[in-house]
Amino acid sequence: MKRDVSARAATFLPLKPEVFEILLALESGAMHGYGILKSIEARGIGMAASLLYRKLRRLMEDGLVGETVERPDAAGDDARRRYFRLTALGEAVMGAEARRILTLSRSRRIRRVAERGGAHA
Repeated sequence: MKRDVSARAATFLPLKPEVFEILLALESGAMHGYGILKSIEARGIGMAASLLYRKLRRLMEDGLVGETVERPDAAGDDARRRYFRLTALGEAVMGAEARRILTLSRSRRIRRVAERGGAHA
């Protein structure tokens, strides 16, 4: 079963940067849309709310993100909020993308290009 999830996860790679950011935001647990947006912004990345919700809808269709009825702070919560969480497939995809990025970052050629700023020597 774990192999099936890993094989399926590979079909989603490479992820678009904004999708990876959404998955990273959900890595720490269920969050509502505004919380996801704030988490992404805290990492210095701007994203329009409309784009976030379009991406969340697609991630749910793909089975990477699910909606949860559990409310982390039920007492101080607004009942209209929708909470999202990673699925097992979403966790596998996020992990596979993180490994892919790490592998790229270890490439001597890519490191050389980055150090030069992309300019020809």
